[in-house]
Amino acid sequence: MAQGQIATGVAEEILRRIYGDDLLGCKVSLEEIALIVQEGLKQDRHHQRELNELYEKTIEAVSLLSAPPPTQEVPTPEQLRSMLSERLDAIQKLARKVMDMTARLQKPADESG
Repeated sequence: MAQGQIATGVAEEILRRIYGDDLLGCKVSLEEIALIVQEGLKQDRHHQRELNELYEKTIEAVSLLSAPPPTQEVPTPEQLRSMLSERLDAIQKLARKVMDMTARLQKPADESG
């Protein structure tokens, strides 16, 4: 079902709930309400796309950070500790960014102002 059809169906149901099946006394058009609903659906779809992109980038980054070093030489214990510490710091920073972005995208429109 197309987004416009969904918006029109939702708009019609809203107006019927308010004004009854005959829509007697309704001064707003079905199309006006449908446009509002359609805009809300677009916003939701946009946020979902952003979250999906964030997820993909996060998985890619974690995969890179968890891969063994590209060298054939075995690192010294000190080098290994340093590398692991840097990678853990990067993972923590990435996790904070993901949590912040997810929280921002999940806020209702009236709160994100």
